[in-house]
Amino acid sequence: MFEQTLAFFQQYPTAFYLTVFIFSLCIGSFLNVVIYRLPKMMHNNWYLECREFLSDEVKNVPAKEITELTLSKPDSTCPKCQHKIRFYENIPVLSWLFLKGKCGQCKNKISIRYPLVEAVTALLSLVIAIKFGVSIETLLLLVLTWGLVCLTLIDIDHMLLPDQLVMPLLWLGLLVNINGIFVPLSDAVIGAATGYMSLFGVFWLFKLLTGKEGMGFGDFKLFALFGAWLGWQLLPILILMASVVGAIVGISLILFKSHTREQAIPFGPYLAVAGWITLLWGQGIWSWYIIQIS
Repeated sequence: MFEQTLAFFQQYPTAFYLTVFIFSLCIGSFLNVVIYRLPKMMHNNWYLECREFLSDEVKNVPAKEITELTLSKPDSTCPKCQHKIRFYENIPVLSWLFLKGKCGQCKNKISIRYPLVEAVTALLSLVIAIKFGVSIETLLLLVLTWGLVCLTLIDIDHMLLPDQLVMPLLWLGLLVNINGIFVPLSDAVIGAATGYMSLFGVFWLFKLLTGKEGMGFGDFKLFALFGAWLGWQLLPILILMASVVGAIVGISLILFKSHTREQAIPFGPYLAVAGWITLLWGQGIWSWYIIQIS
């Protein structure tokens, strides 16, 4: 059955693209849940761990009530009226359009971000499917892409790059390159180590010079993740793209007074976008860059 399905998709690539697009829309809906709930789950765990660690100091301080929260429970509801979201109100993109961006019961506005996440996830997945076709590379890069979408938005919202997402993707990058699917294993291992240690060194140099922390440890791990998938050779072009885009956006935010100079700006989204682009077109970009500076 599996071989027949592969043969069908290879014979009819349009059907493969459509399947990836629709399936990724559904994945995008689940990513919205992860993006919203995972940071809350982490904060709840940190709160409980802190109370346990400081048990003597806080024994007279009432503990706040924490509702049990997982990625599957409780069911999704409207934040205003607590209306339980029915399955036909949770169809990716279409339900938001049909409901005109409002709750089906209280008419409270539903953020356009939800359908945008679903649509962007599907479009990025479609690009991968078109570029790599019916292959193991497509499957692996789809998983990575979905993880990067989560990491990007969580970092924007909370200045966090959760280990629960970063580390499995880093180890997956090393595992898939045991057989050299993307790069030789030696390049992947060196890439992971180089990615982590390079930003680790920049972090401490910046801190020694300024007394401030220029980035978080999650950024080191995310860069190491790309080293594991890409190898060490493409890391310079990746960090160059991420730094340039980050500098342009940061300066723009300051000029338009959306941020102050002292206000932190997450670097993870720029790494994620630059890394995704490098995964797909890095060799071509690197060749063009070498020609330009020669």
